[in-house]
Amino acid sequence: MIKIYVSPNCSSCKKVKEWFHNQNIPFEEKNIFASNLKEEELKEILTKSENGTEDIISKRSKIIKENHVDVDSMTVSEMVSFIRKNPSILKRPIMVDDHRIQVGYNKEEITTFIPRTRRFQQIYCDTCETPNKDN
Repeated sequence: MIKIYVSPNCSSCKKVKEWFHNQNIPFEEKNIFASNLKEEELKEILTKSENGTEDIISKRSKIIKENHVDVDSMTVSEMVSFIRKNPSILKRPIMVDDHRIQVGYNKEEITTFIPRTRRFQQIYCDTCETPNKDN
């Protein structure tokens, strides 16, 4: 199951959710402010991110800038604890499935979340009808 970590009033988050709805791809929405992010979830995100904290943490966030936080010097446990206390430092949306992670809305890259069989169908079957083939 795909999990999408979002925040209210985030335009990229709205685009991502709309894209998944239009593609008829089920997902679980996790509001980073309304739900208490679990340690396991954050470790999964950190593990799957190609560049570690650089991919998922906004170093321009108010909390990091004002408190001069050096996220690069934190241990994984310290980082997880810090994120749980300050979820606003996360870039968003964050989409995670069993194999991959994507941060932010990217029209081309998001297509990797289309199930493999449907992608092959879209590529090799000109007469097949699929949802939103033009997207």
